[in-house]
Amino acid sequence: MNAAVLRQPDIGLPAHPNELDRRRIERALGSRKRYRYVSPIVSGVTGGYLVESPCCSRNIDAEGGVIDVALLHHDAAGASWKLFRKDHKTGAWELHGVHQRLASATDVLNADPERVFWQ
Repeated sequence: MNAAVLRQPDIGLPAHPNELDRRRIERALGSRKRYRYVSPIVSGVTGGYLVESPCCSRNIDAEGGVIDVALLHHDAAGASWKLFRKDHKTGAWELHGVHQRLASATDVLNADPERVFWQ
């Protein structure tokens, strides 16, 4: 019998972060409405992805340094994506919304009509 058929998947390995979804997020950010002239950085963190970007508005960092924009966390138990925004005054992450699909979360991040992500 073929050995590949008998192999069991690795149990216990986290599904996120992974390179495929990290790249999906990077690609999706090309459709954002704000800060289109900077290149955001998407990095894998435990259970999800961190989106950072240079602060060109100088609202958060007067020197234009890299700031946290959003945190996407995959909730395996609920099979959903939690989208967090950064409260730069307190330094805390705040839950912005829960989405059933990664694409829905990135759509909200890209639109950002209230400027809570791309500040």
